Amino acid sequence: MTTDTAAPATPEEAPPRRLSEWPDERGRYGPYGGVYVPETLIPALHQLEEAFAATSGDENFWQRLRALLNDFGGRPTPLYHAERLERGIRRAAPKEHGAEIWLKREDLLHTGAHKLNNTLGQALLTKKMGKRRVIAETGAGQHGVATATAAAHFGLECTVYMGAEDARRQRLNVIRMELMGAEVVQVEAGSRTLKDATNEAMRDWMGSYETTHYILGSVVGPHPFPMIVREFQRIIGIETKAQCLRKLERLPECVVACVGGGSNAIGIFHPFIEDIDTKLIGVEAGGRSPSPGDHAAPLSLGSPGVLHGSMSYVMQDEHGQTLDAHSCSAGLDYPGVGPEHSFWKDSGRVVYEVADDTEALRAFQALAREEGIIPALETSHAIAAAMRIAPTMPKEAAIVVCCSGRGDKDVDEAARLLAERRN
Repeated sequence: MTTDTAAPATPEEAPPRRLSEWPDERGRYGPYGGVYVPETLIPALHQLEEAFAATSGDENFWQRLRALLNDFGGRPTPLYHAERLERGIRRAAPKEHGAEIWLKREDLLHTGAHKLNNTLGQALLTKKMGKRRVIAETGAGQHGVATATAAAHFGLECTVYMGAEDARRQRLNVIRMELMGAEVVQVEAGSRTLKDATNEAMRDWMGSYETTHYILGSVVGPHPFPMIVREFQRIIGIETKAQCLRKLERLPECVVACVGGGSNAIGIFHPFIEDIDTKLIGVEAGGRSPSPGDHAAPLSLGSPGVLHGSMSYVMQDEHGQTLDAHSCSAGLDYPGVGPEHSFWKDSGRVVYEVADDTEALRAFQALAREEGIIPALETSHAIAAAMRIAPTMPKEAAIVVCCSGRGDKDVDEAARLLAERRN
C-alpha cells in the first residue's frame, strides 16, 4: 500500500464493475477513495487491511460478532409501520397518494444508534491485531458512546476526540462515555466540531498506531476504512430486505437515510444497490441556507477534493480549502462524505437531497407527536425527506426510512432551537 499523489483514474479508465463490488484493488470507488495520508500511517493501514482480509475466511470471527450484535446489541432491530405519521401525510396528499412509511429501528440498538454495528466489529479487529488501546472521533457522540461501550466490553483503553461545540450540544453523551471509562478530549481548534475532532484523532494515531487502533466511525478516511465500516454496517440493509419480503412480500419502492459521513446510509443502501426498482435517497443537512458555511451538503453543493485521507465530495473554496459546515445536527456537521457515496452520486444510482434545519426540527416534532418516537436530529433529516416524498407516491408504495438513532441526546438542543424560532 502506498500513498496517492496523482489524480485517481476516471470512471472511464477503470474496469467495469458492479456497483456493489467497489472498491477496486487500489481502494478506490471509481475516482474516489484511495490513500492520501503521511507515509508514517501506511504500516498501520496495511496491518488493518491484512487483519480485515483474514476475517473473510474466519467464521469464528463472524460468529462471535453476530452473537455480540444479537445478545449484547439487541439485533435484529424491528421494521416498524409508522401508520399515524402516514395517515397525517395522506390527509394533505393528492387523492390515492401518500406512500406507506416504515422505520428501520436502529434507534433500538444498544447505545441508541447504528454505530454499535461498527464499533463491536472494529473492537474485535483490535483484539485480533493485539492492540490494547482504541481512539475515536465523534460528533453527535453516538459513535463515541458506541466506541466506549465496545472498549469497556473488551477491556480496552479508550480516548474519544470531540469538538467542544459538539460536547456542549451533546453533554449527555459526554457523561455516558466517561461513565464507561473513556477519556473525552474536547477539541477547541477550528469550528470545534467533527472535522476538528477527526484531525486530532488522526494526529494521535500517527504517534501511537503500534499499540492503538483508530475506530473510525463512518465510511470516510483512507482505504480500508470505508470498506470495513460498510461491511460492518451492511447488517442494516440485509435485515431490512428480509423483513420487507416477510411483511410487504416485496422490496420497498424507496429507501431513505440521512447522510453525514454516510455510515447508516451505506449500511441500508448497499444490500439494495443492485435492486434497481428500489429508489435510494440520501438526505444531507441543508442547515441554514445553501451559502458556504451554512450547510453540510458536500454531495449536493460541494466538489471533489481530498479530506481526511481520501478523495470524495468536499465543501471547499476556490483554493481547495475546506469550508466550515453547519447543521442543527452534530452528527451531520461534517464537510465531507464517504467515497462510495461520491461514486454512487456520479453513477446516478443514489439520489442525494437536502433537508434544512427547519424541516428537520419539524420532522423531529412530528415523529414524536404522531408515533411516540423521538428521533435523533440526524434521523430527523431523513424523516423530513420521507414526509416530503410520500405525498408524491401512490398509497400502495412503501418507503423505508433508516431510523439511525434516538433523540434523547438532542432534546435540550432541539428545545433551545425551537424556542429561538418562537421568539
